[in-house]
Amino acid sequence: MYGSFFNHLSTNQCLPLLQSLIRSRSSRLGAQLHALFISSGVLSSAPGRGIVLSKLVVLYSLSGQPSRARQLFDRIPHRTPFLWNALIRGHAQSGLPLDALRLFARMVSSGLSPDYFTYPFALKACADLSLHRLGAQVHGKSLASGFDADGYVQNCLIAMYMRCGDTKAATKVFDLMTARSIVSWNTVIAGCCRNGFAREALGVFDRMMDAGVGVDEATVVSVLPACAHLKDLRRGRLVRKLVEERGLDAGSWVRNSLIDMYAKCGCLEEARKVFDGGQRERDVVAWTGMIGAYALHGRESEALALSRQMQSVGVRPNPVTVVAMLSALRSVAHGKCVHGWCVRLHLESDIIVETSLIDMYAKCSSTDMWLRVFSSGSRRTGTWNAVISGCCRRNGRAGDAIKYYRQMMAEGVRPDFATVLSLLPAYAESADSKQADNLHGCLIGMGFTAGVEVVTGLIDMYGKAGKLDVAWQLFSGLQVKDLVSWSAIIAGYGMHGHAKTAIGLFHRMLDSGVAPSEVTFTSMIYSCSHAGLVDEGLQLFDKLSKNAHGVKPNADHYACVVDLLGRAGRLREAYQLIAGMPFEPNHAVWGALLGACVIHENLELGELAAKRLFEIEPDNTGNYVLLGNIYAAVGRWEEVERVRSMMVRRGLRKAPGCSSSG
Repeated sequence: MYGSFFNHLSTNQCLPLLQSLIRSRSSRLGAQLHALFISSGVLSSAPGRGIVLSKLVVLYSLSGQPSRARQLFDRIPHRTPFLWNALIRGHAQSGLPLDALRLFARMVSSGLSPDYFTYPFALKACADLSLHRLGAQVHGKSLASGFDADGYVQNCLIAMYMRCGDTKAATKVFDLMTARSIVSWNTVIAGCCRNGFAREALGVFDRMMDAGVGVDEATVVSVLPACAHLKDLRRGRLVRKLVEERGLDAGSWVRNSLIDMYAKCGCLEEARKVFDGGQRERDVVAWTGMIGAYALHGRESEALALSRQMQSVGVRPNPVTVVAMLSALRSVAHGKCVHGWCVRLHLESDIIVETSLIDMYAKCSSTDMWLRVFSSGSRRTGTWNAVISGCCRRNGRAGDAIKYYRQMMAEGVRPDFATVLSLLPAYAESADSKQADNLHGCLIGMGFTAGVEVVTGLIDMYGKAGKLDVAWQLFSGLQVKDLVSWSAIIAGYGMHGHAKTAIGLFHRMLDSGVAPSEVTFTSMIYSCSHAGLVDEGLQLFDKLSKNAHGVKPNADHYACVVDLLGRAGRLREAYQLIAGMPFEPNHAVWGALLGACVIHENLELGELAAKRLFEIEPDNTGNYVLLGNIYAAVGRWEEVERVRSMMVRRGLRKAPGCSSSG
């Protein structure tokens, strides 16, 4: 019936039907119409055949069927730029960026000039594949073609460079623009924040405000993560005021970004006010954000209460909600409840839920449960990563992490970047140079040694294994040496008795413009302590006490300085330092003093330190043994027996190899 109808249709009558389907992106109806064109002979007649084929190419391209579009495209002898654009766009938007770039190259080699529609899709494909060099070549061609003043193309260039991680090139394109739209500003702000330049993102936002450019929801959603990252509550509140003044608070994305910003700035009450306010119903993202906010601050009971409230109002959680819930939990009992909830909702097989369950049970030290989840699960790369990471987090389980990695490889599961980053600390903890060499060779073979994070992990691993020559070679080969890589190489030299080299590297780091962190200062003072460089260690701590480089002393720093003074026999100074601490000393600080008292047989301060340790960690056998050793050293055998009796009353047993009787 339809065949006879189409036999009487002219090309001009077919085109409006196709145009209507193109607007609706209906591939199913398009395929039916295409079949009718074939059976009725519309595509056999020469007049108008090319136009109908071109329309079908556009229809298939825009409706997510690029392979069909490509087949028809190859049958058209005269291809217009519009047709090339449709095909390139279809491949780029269907997750086929490499094919899109090949088509772009074919278009150029055919003698046709790309236009302001072609370049954005080619640049998107470069960004999807992180092909920075090719993106730069496309950039050069766009300039040669006269598109240096085209705002649409320039915005796509900024987005491409940002997604390739080249913030400098993106900012240069932005600065050279003569007319910047709100999209230009938003793209730079979001890109800076995504690439870890939150402070620069806020600087661009300030310039935007000074230029009198109006903001929209995209601006707010781009700038609030920068405020959250820097914990800049003052700026975050100014953005919220702007949101209210401009009437931008109706959108769910803005509300969710405000919740996230307040949570990361530590203002849970304000986050809850944003969550409870607003005209629109709270979607699953808002509920997830608020549950995640409580989880971030360890508020387990509030997170659980909110999840129950979420269920009571009929909002179905998604996998991200479950992950947020699991991250809040500290008890196995609550973990099992949420686990059961996942099963009822059929979410337990989702990879991020599965890995979060393993991670949660590992954090709660429930070995049986995380092994059960892992053994009965998908055993995909992500779950192996969770197991390896869980072992690495628990002291003394580095060997287990390495064992699971080898089992993973034996089962033919290919590791990914996250596997390597989880595994490197385990090999570093093992401090085995032969194992370090073996792992390094495997990573080279699998192509994982190009990333800065992996090279830094290798530096740390070789440093702890004592292969400082290899660690230095890797460090020297880094194009960009960040704080983590500097800290790793400094710690490596410091822990193996090369304190003066570590100090020299520390000053070179400062000269290069990299500011030290708390961890860097800990490594430096530790190395000075073990090398007997008391004055140098005290000078570093003095700088720290004066808030040099924006770092304040923490308990680890005080413990290292107490150890430094204690090793030098300056126990009274060590005690005075503890007495003057601006916060309560922890077990590490008192433990360092007690250890020094054992070495120098100082009974008075040893008893004082032990008394405080018994209060802080009453079940730590080592503290009782150390005090007993001091008593034994000075011949106070009655006191040795008293300490033993204390241990018996508490049900504590002395570890093998320890002495409490001299």
